[in-house]
Parts: sequence; structure tokens; C-alpha cells
Amino acid sequence: MTTSPLLFDRALHRARLDRAAPDFAAADFLKARAAQDVVMRLETILRRFPVAVDLGARNGHFFKALEGSDARANIDTLIEADLSGRMLGGRETLRVVADEERLPFGDATLDLVTSTLSLHWTNDLVGALIQIRRALKPDGLFVGAIFGGATLTELRQCLLAAEAELSDGAAMRVSPFADAIDAAGLLQRAGFALPVADVDRVKVRYSHPLSLLQDLRRMGETSVLIDRSRKPLTKKVLFRAMELYVERFAEADGKVPVTFEIVSVTGWAPHDSQQKPLRPGSAKMRLADALGTTEESAGDKAG
Repeated sequence: MTTSPLLFDRALHRARLDRAAPDFAAADFLKARAAQDVVMRLETILRRFPVAVDLGARNGHFFKALEGSDARANIDTLIEADLSGRMLGGRETLRVVADEERLPFGDATLDLVTSTLSLHWTNDLVGALIQIRRALKPDGLFVGAIFGGATLTELRQCLLAAEAELSDGAAMRVSPFADAIDAAGLLQRAGFALPVADVDRVKVRYSHPLSLLQDLRRMGETSVLIDRSRKPLTKKVLFRAMELYVERFAEADGKVPVTFEIVSVTGWAPHDSQQKPLRPGSAKMRLADALGTTEESAGDKAG
């Protein structure tokens, strides 16, 4: 059996989250946006979820968004889980420190799992989704959001260009993210039924790109690549990257844009009651009859 290559240092990621916890609220706007979107999706689903888990809960934005929503009445018990114990501190909700790569929940024990902006740090995203699907009861629901491939594209370009210009080669300084077009396919590979994916592309503007770096630190979103360069980023390279950022991307008012791509996904644990595609040839009406046209073989020439 093949294993996925290790991309991320999970112990370092936990340490970065612990470090970010005290100031996380100062840069949690993307977390709040993603959590609110998940709650809006749940509002359209008329069913009860006796036991729900929020993975990567951080400072509790999903819980907060849920409290002001009609969807709250459909969830009996909500458990907040996070890789960082410090992120979960200071609240009275049901909480558990849990690694998304090694979920502590038994098979078919949960009715709903949500996760906003945390699963993109797993070394084996499909493997993590499989664990979530197994933890769900049949016909249980997963609603999640991860950062997509266009996230931080401006910063990525400028860091690579500056390091290539001033040193003997360029290292990857920004973590890779999954392509949005592959999101529904990831759910299918993990065994989810009825997968759906869509993209929310957010442009955030800063007075200077250094403010972006400060926010990434507060979010706990700085790179933890195992194959990252062990050579520290020098001030000379960093300042050149910031200059390039302003030169290439600054808008008319001097502010610089930052792209964040939030890929939202939903999928259901399989159940016999769910809709299934018809077998080829089993339709009761021909498409040509429904459209009022004449059906022709692919090899026939039009008259």
C-alpha cells in the first residue's frame, strides 16, 4: 500500500497555532466568513443533527455563527475540535484536542461534521476526508471549506522573484493549495455521495504587504512545509519581495490586493435512500422526444 508523501510538519503547525491563539481574533475575518457560509448552507437543510463536530474550530466562529441562526435548533450537541489546545481555551463549549489526520471518533457516530479553513494543512487530504466519512452515520453530512490554489498568488510570485534575483535559487515559501476544480473529485475519492463544490474568491486590501505577513502569523497560516528551505529568509530578500509586491500589484490608491480562494464543499455519507444516477439506457423518455427534435445517429449526415 502506498502512502502519501509528507508535505507539512504537523508538530510545527500545532506550535504555530498555539503561538497565534492570543491574537487570532485580530485576523479571523476569513474564518468568520467561511463559518457564516457553512451556517447559511445548513439553514437550507431541514433535518436534525443530534451530534455534530466542528473540526479546526479555532476560536469558535462556527459556534458563534450558529447561535444567531435557525439552524441551531437542528443541532442537539456540538463538539468543537482543534489541533491546538490553546485555540480552544477560555470557552465553555464541549471541546476536544484532535488531529484531523487521526480523528478520535468512532465509525458511524456523528450526524454532521463541519470544517472551515483547516484541512488544507493535512498531509493526506483524501485520507482525512475518508476518516470524516467513516465517522459519519449513513446519510450524515459533511460541510467544509479549504483554501484553494489561487490563495496568496501575489505573495508567492513576489517571494520567488525576489529570492531568484538576490540569491542562488528560490525556495518555496508559500504552501501549495488544492485546485478548486478538483474539490468535488476529492470528495468522490473519499467515498462521499452527492458531492458539490463552489468557490468564493476574496480580495483583501492592505496598506502595505508587510501587514499581510502580520495577519498570516496571527492566523497561524505561515508555512510549515517539511521541504521548506532551512536557510532563513534574509531581510534583503524580504524587503525586495515587498518592493516587487507594491510595484506589480499596488492599486491607484496605493493599497495592495491579496487573493484568498475559499473552496466550499458538501458531501453525504452514502445511504440507500439517496438519489442515484440512472443506468445507461434506462430512461423512460428519449431526450429527442423531450426536446421535440429528430434523433440522428452520430454517423448519419444531416439531410
